[in-house]
Amino acid sequence: MKKTFTLGLGVMLVVTLCWSVTVFHLEAEAKAAVAVEGAKFDTSLSLADNLKIYVGKDVIVHLRSGKSFQGYVKSVGNGLVHLEKLSGRDFYDALIRVEDISALEAKFRDMK
Repeated sequence: MKKTFTLGLGVMLVVTLCWSVTVFHLEAEAKAAVAVEGAKFDTSLSLADNLKIYVGKDVIVHLRSGKSFQGYVKSVGNGLVHLEKLSGRDFYDALIRVEDISALEAKFRDMK
């Protein structure tokens, strides 16, 4: 009786392990990186013009001071960019001088 129980438990363990490996393997194969539509940087344009491409999209703006802000570009105008819905800060927006920006990050690829 004890050997049968141990054998049955071992078989169940092996079957469960094989099923788990198969499921995770299929999920990994199904996902692939695809380009985000409209995502591009144009080095022939100014930083402000590149920001205008991302109006309504999520970006990370790095300032010369070392501080970073992540949010959605609401508008870009006379040397300023308005970021809304700041990450990690509910109900906050930021108004940033374009001349203080040292780098811009945007999502170019997504998993599908």
